Amino acid sequence: MVDLIAQYEQIKDRIDKAIIDVVRSSAYINGPEVKAFQTELEEYLGIKHVIPCANGTDALQIAMMALGLEPGDEVITASFTYVATAEVIALLKLKPVVVDVDPNTFNIDINALEKAITPKTKAIVPVHLFGQCADMEQILDIAKKHGLFVIEDNAQAIGADYSFKGGGIVKSGTMGDFGTTSFFPSKNLGCYGDGGALFTDDDDLALKARQIANHGQSKRYYHDRVGVNSRLDSIQAAILRIKLRALDKYAEARNKAANYYDEAFQNESALTIPSRSAQSTHVFHQYTLKTSNIDRFGMQSYLAEQEIPSMVYYPVALHMQKAYQDPRYKEGDFPITETLCESVISLPIHTELTKEQQDHIIYHVKKYINQ
Repeated sequence: MVDLIAQYEQIKDRIDKAIIDVVRSSAYINGPEVKAFQTELEEYLGIKHVIPCANGTDALQIAMMALGLEPGDEVITASFTYVATAEVIALLKLKPVVVDVDPNTFNIDINALEKAITPKTKAIVPVHLFGQCADMEQILDIAKKHGLFVIEDNAQAIGADYSFKGGGIVKSGTMGDFGTTSFFPSKNLGCYGDGGALFTDDDDLALKARQIANHGQSKRYYHDRVGVNSRLDSIQAAILRIKLRALDKYAEARNKAANYYDEAFQNESALTIPSRSAQSTHVFHQYTLKTSNIDRFGMQSYLAEQEIPSMVYYPVALHMQKAYQDPRYKEGDFPITETLCESVISLPIHTELTKEQQDHIIYHVKKYINQ
């Protein structure tokens, strides 16, 4: 699904030198590379504060802790997303409230979101799924109207641009009270281990988040608040500095590959190509098709026989997961999400994908669906 080896080969000399330089410096934790990456990512995003941390799940947790959310507070998110989005809500003893998604973009449904708000609602976590932003203009309006916090789960869309209808273009993850991201190796901006970060323009929230990520310390051995141990190490930061410089180029390559797939599949009645938001660019963390009237898992098995990987993101909706079953929700409550869980399939898309590889994939997808 992602060719990390081929990507590494393109930047091997710079990566190897960066890693060796960190080892020689012995500045493994919160060293100069972490501070430099933080500054460079702030400049790229156009945001005042980037707070590096250990992974994207921690970033979500730290954001919720910094916002002062308390047990019993309701947090609304999409039902069609990776479990980490709801996991931290449950871990903090907050109450996850899931809603359906838009059938085209797969991002949170605005009408369902507003209907789910109660007096106990304190925050919204829109997920910028598969590489494009949720409808942030309306989400921010709803949040302002009801006095709610917004935490953008930007793990899959870093580098995407969002355009407000009245003018102004901003980067994904920079519009809410917090944005969060993951630097998991397969992400568009991925390191060679685990890593994550929070983004905010709020000085007070940034201070709280930095303290929480470092055991709640205001200075060494002085703990002003309950915190966690969540740090991005210097080797990962050094790698991310190199890859950040290529992030827009990587997005261009992914879009080129997505457009090639689109052209090949647009007239196939069994497949629906990904929809593009009118307000957000797409960085194609995943290239996800909707299928109809075919055996999706049969297609996966056939593709695997041809040494073609594919993935289903996600086969089980949040409200149907054993860990998150809730008497408020039952099968059939979120028809769009449930339909997507039963029909979507993602094909390989990455920065080193060649035309020859795509032709091979396209040929066998078409062969299967037209047999």
